[in-house]
Amino acid sequence: MTAATPVPFLPLAHGVGSRHDLPLSPFYAYAGAFAALFVSFLALGLLWSASRFRGAAAGRPLPAAVQRVADARATRVALRALGLAAAVTVLLHLLLGPDDPDRNPAPGAVYVLLWVGLVPASLLLGPVWRLLNPLRAVHSLLPAPRTPRPLPPAVGIRPAAAGLLLFAWLELAAPEPAATPTLLAFLAVYAAVQLLGAARHGARWFAHADPFEVYSSLLARLSPLGRRADGRLVLRSPFDGLDSTPQTPGLVACVCVLLGSTAYDGLSDNPRWLTALQTSPLGPTATATLGLLATVALVAALYGICAGALRLMTRSLTHPLTAFAHSLLPIALGYLVAHYFTLLVTEGSRTVMMAAGTDNALAPDPPLAPGGLATLQVAAIVTGHVLGVVAAHDRSVRLFPPARAVAGQLPLFALMIAYTLGGIGLLIA
Repeated sequence: MTAATPVPFLPLAHGVGSRHDLPLSPFYAYAGAFAALFVSFLALGLLWSASRFRGAAAGRPLPAAVQRVADARATRVALRALGLAAAVTVLLHLLLGPDDPDRNPAPGAVYVLLWVGLVPASLLLGPVWRLLNPLRAVHSLLPAPRTPRPLPPAVGIRPAAAGLLLFAWLELAAPEPAATPTLLAFLAVYAAVQLLGAARHGARWFAHADPFEVYSSLLARLSPLGRRADGRLVLRSPFDGLDSTPQTPGLVACVCVLLGSTAYDGLSDNPRWLTALQTSPLGPTATATLGLLATVALVAALYGICAGALRLMTRSLTHPLTAFAHSLLPIALGYLVAHYFTLLVTEGSRTVMMAAGTDNALAPDPPLAPGGLATLQVAAIVTGHVLGVVAAHDRSVRLFPPARAVAGQLPLFALMIAYTLGGIGLLIA
């Protein structure tokens, strides 16, 4: 199947179609990626000796009128109403529409417009799902608990990491991810968990446990639009937003799920893996589940080894797991762009046409030729890793003594190379 072929049961072909027939030279792809990483690492070590990012203290304030409109209750209510209306529309399509993903826009709305569409929306506008989240709207209409129980600090965003892994399993390993009963069951479980948690812990529950809200908030760290620590709406360098990422429990788990699930998406398109799924004595669902979990575990294990090496190199680093976890976010973004760009443009357009009433709508042709698509995919992955190297270097020169700042990055640099080679390998294998 090529990227131009209409994709039945589109969630089973999560990415852009087959990437193995793209005109991509392995030598030039690997050599270019390694050269970009090595040159950036060397240049940073020679020219960047002090931390330049100011995190939540940085940013140029937007005009006061813009701030008033953004923070106005009417704006918040309108956005919540919009999100609730969209959710009701999707639910009605699931309940009343045909059980055929080629004729029903609901699967595309969940797997493309929501999951993939949150990437550019969050990069441009900030954590948009927090404002659109229909479950926040429903929760605001329910009787509030008298004394919400505070979440223990150790919980962090671990519930969201579990939700992200569940959604990845639904999309990449479930037997019929686009079937109406499957989607209804997932949405029912998702809504019940979120509303029950919010009833017990208050609206703060969503910021810790809603997988789509945490997903959007993490990507929004790279948005030029953000808020300072004092709440002022500002334009900022994406690196400052990245630097302000809270080192909360569960951050590493969330990022590893994003990286691992996107990597498994690339692996699941490999002809040899497809053959293994079809011939496995465990069955395709169990084999795909194990493959997904193994890929996420491998990503996490490599990062854990890197953190352990950092701990051995310097005893002054008290939280090596979370200290550099923010530097993985640009890498995750690069993977997301590489895998989902064509899917968003083609299947996203088809979903909108179906929702507007066009029956049996055909997806438009991909916006890029195979050569252009291959270049975009490699460039996205390499750029994400270079940005990760920059973020890690700035954090390193802040945390380590000057004599150890460059040496302390060697485990991270090795990790970036491993992730880069693995990501490109999934494109050309």
